[in-house]
Amino acid sequence: MQTENLSDERLAELSQSGDKNATELLLKRYKNVVLSVARRFFLSGGETEDLVQEGMCGLYSAIGGYSEGKSGFSSYATRCIRNRIIDAVKATSGAKHSALNNFLPIVEVGEELYPSRQNPEDELIKRENRREFLQKISKNLSSFEFQVTVMYMDGLTMAEMSSSTGKPIKSIDNALQRAKRKLLKLL
Repeated sequence: MQTENLSDERLAELSQSGDKNATELLLKRYKNVVLSVARRFFLSGGETEDLVQEGMCGLYSAIGGYSEGKSGFSSYATRCIRNRIIDAVKATSGAKHSALNNFLPIVEVGEELYPSRQNPEDELIKRENRREFLQKISKNLSSFEFQVTVMYMDGLTMAEMSSSTGKPIKSIDNALQRAKRKLLKLL
């Protein structure tokens, strides 16, 4: 059976039925997504490759756990990859919520899609400024406020933040409003 032309959803279905070619094709198709998500995080004491490996595990579990209906495979797989990487970052910190103060998205969502015309030195300065900013605000926000603020800066919607944290949208909105008030005073 020719699997290259099949949709991701159909490939996931075939993979769940034991088709190893379908599984391999999905892993190939989503490798760049895993790399993109992994590059956005910093793992204290680790390397990006460790996060890529965790992301691939998240992709593999997405292939096995996908069921048609609520969302497309792409959205589901991306969420599983991101959640697995976030879990890995949290696990390295030891304390339940302190990982939120240690992980930092390194690049903005979509930044790698539109290469900057700045020189590498300017890019490095920009990233360092972002890292310093996030470290500064993490000291003034609760761990939940910091988490939703970073997600907001990464371009996630309220629904995506709610899904990722397991909290109601109203709680997400309240945390963002508190964070904005605190940051206005800070800045």
